[in-house]
Amino acid sequence: MYTAETIIRVRYSETDQMGYVYYGNYGQYYEVSRVEAMRNLGLPYKMVEEKGYIMPVVSMYVKYIKPAFYDDLLTLKTSIKELPNMRIKYDYEIFNEKKLLINYGETVHAFVKINVGKPFPAPEWLLEKLQPFF
Repeated sequence: MYTAETIIRVRYSETDQMGYVYYGNYGQYYEVSRVEAMRNLGLPYKMVEEKGYIMPVVSMYVKYIKPAFYDDLLTLKTSIKELPNMRIKYDYEIFNEKKLLINYGETVHAFVKINVGKPFPAPEWLLEKLQPFF
């Protein structure tokens, strides 16, 4: 299993009138966490695109447990629990400063070759980077 952590601070513009992080922002937090996890693996998303692939989201699940608030320091944990094939699944956990789990979810992405516009199996260069973790 591959796991990476990213820390972000909640900005004022990400909160709603109740002072909670607006529910729609969690998808953006997942994206930040996923992109940084790939960067830590040695595959920044820009490089993935330069290699001719995009990875569109095909599904997303979110579970809200506790709210996050303005200026909270959040730890975003992203995991890839199984080697990808035609799709890759990312699991997310978000913890507040008290180390309490406040949110979890997952996204599933397809591998699409840009010049073809159709799904393809996971590229070998990605599998080579992930293999040592499994």
